[in-house]
Amino acid sequence: MTGCVRLMGLLVLLAAWPAAGGGLFVVSQQGAKVTRIEAGGVAGAIAVLPAPAVVAADAGGRLYLSHPDGKAVSVVAPGGAVRSLSLKAQPFGLAVEPDGGRIYVGDWSGNRVLALSAEGAVAGAAETGPDPAHLVLGPPGRLYVAEREGHSVGVIDTGAMRRVGSFPVGDGPFALAYDPARGRLYVANVRSNDMTVIDTQAGRVVATVPAGASPYGIAVTADGRRVVVSDQHAAKVSVIDADTLAVTATVTVGPYPEGVAILGGFAYVANWFSDNVSVIDLATLREVNRIPVAEGPRSLAVAPDAPEASR
Repeated sequence: MTGCVRLMGLLVLLAAWPAAGGGLFVVSQQGAKVTRIEAGGVAGAIAVLPAPAVVAADAGGRLYLSHPDGKAVSVVAPGGAVRSLSLKAQPFGLAVEPDGGRIYVGDWSGNRVLALSAEGAVAGAAETGPDPAHLVLGPPGRLYVAEREGHSVGVIDTGAMRRVGSFPVGDGPFALAYDPARGRLYVANVRSNDMTVIDTQAGRVVATVPAGASPYGIAVTADGRRVVVSDQHAAKVSVIDADTLAVTATVTVGPYPEGVAILGGFAYVANWFSDNVSVIDLATLREVNRIPVAEGPRSLAVAPDAPEASR
């Protein structure tokens, strides 16, 4: 489709955006675009408000983007229409209920998590440790927060919207991935160069796994057998066996890899400094493609129930 929408005084062009919802999406900070990746290339891209940081998706194919400098969260409908939710906060990390009914937003400078309705109304707030980075939903009623300067992961009761506990982790926890089958939470600690493994059912830390230089992004495969961590300062990705908790492979990618997403037997890695997305075949543990995108790709999201993407 081609059209336009006015956002906070800006006219945003919608170009070649698929009408269907699902897929793999990457947000580019400097380029201020969201790109859909499909069949080894770019299937569509739209302009958004400046400096998007994190992208998340719900089961209906809606995308949510945080804009820390703009104090807003953008919502992109499956057809490409964009609307903006203004906040008195510095939004960074995002987590969205599958039905899109609630949006959880980490307020980086406010040391809290906001719960928003689908319309953008603040439905609650919970205090966190300092500098809340990424968020991830766990079992029903639980939200986990990487508290970067607290060296901890906070546990939020989403019903009461209050912090009910925390786990000690490494230095500079930043990215999170949750495996519902094992009830495990994986934490990438960007300054201590390791990954913390938390058993959320037992309520304890079970392991600390060495990773590469500055682990910045993390994802777990759908079967829970592998964890993929981007090593930002090494321009590599570490692949960790979830049973042995050992690094089984390292794969070279583009410079300054950040966000990681997994879809259809492939890991996708946003390379911030080379303006592309690496594609790693998880069967062969080799990089098989790099897909050019807009300047400064940092975060990826998979819309649930999407058809499997090919490389």
